[in-house]
Amino acid sequence: MMEQKNNGVAFEVDELLFVSKPNRSSCCVSQTQTQGCECSQFAENAKSQSGWLRRKVLGLLGALTAAFGTLMSKRKLAAEQSEKTSQHGEGENGRKHRWGMVIDLDKCTGCGACVVACSVENNMMLGNAQLAEQSRVIRWMHLLPMVEGEYPNIKARLLPMLCQHCDDPPCIYVCPVSATYKNPEGLVAQIYPRCIGCRFCVNNCPYTIKYFNWSEPDFPQPIPKGFNPDVAVRYKGIVEKCTFCHHRLQIAREKAKAEGREFKAEDYVPACVEACPAKAIYFGDLNDPESEVSKLAHSRRAFRLLEELGTDPKVIYLSEG
Repeated sequence: MMEQKNNGVAFEVDELLFVSKPNRSSCCVSQTQTQGCECSQFAENAKSQSGWLRRKVLGLLGALTAAFGTLMSKRKLAAEQSEKTSQHGEGENGRKHRWGMVIDLDKCTGCGACVVACSVENNMMLGNAQLAEQSRVIRWMHLLPMVEGEYPNIKARLLPMLCQHCDDPPCIYVCPVSATYKNPEGLVAQIYPRCIGCRFCVNNCPYTIKYFNWSEPDFPQPIPKGFNPDVAVRYKGIVEKCTFCHHRLQIAREKAKAEGREFKAEDYVPACVEACPAKAIYFGDLNDPESEVSKLAHSRRAFRLLEELGTDPKVIYLSEG
């Protein structure tokens, strides 16, 4: 506590709360002057400052409580999603599936059949010149041009690019509502109705393969008549990306169950894999050492994009030659 003077009137200052408290021994110096009005004024000021500090503290406590509640709800949602999908994630011998893709660049001709198949399968807009100029045409799989060497000894090729479905995906850690998450089978999934369009996941993806819908979907007739009924049409204000055609996995499981047999990894084939005329794309269970995709993933030609980041992507490329 220390004593200060203001207009000749002494008062005490609480250094911890920064609240002025009147010093009554020197406040009422003369009965003919203010008749104690200044004392009451200082008391009111002290009371208002004390109330302001109390509101600030309560507001801070409320914000901390809300943040803690959000964190706990996210953990609860993640646990519920894991519990729901864990019962479907087991393959032969009780082994967990871990879906992955291998793309052989020595076989790839850059024809773009995988891009078209992906767009048709997942009900994507055609796009227009304006969206292309703004780099807002959405393609879950696209051909990334790459140039190697120096002129005149240069070599150009097209690299099929899609969501890498990382084992340690940076995008899921920044989503405030758990709209994107990794399920027990290694698929990085997206829940469209839960997405709030904050685009944190878009900014945190090192492969830049998450897309934000800047406008409402617009399809010329008669394209809507040919929509895939198993895939929802995304709307304005949400993020979307490649899902490894997860709906095909669900359909394959239901078909195997209806036929009274066990589901096999070979039953699940994404659209891009099915459409590739050069058979350059392989898909399967990386946890199965006998699967072709697992053997190719351990090839001497195998490499992953941006391996140094530690994201551990499940899309593996085979180098040329």
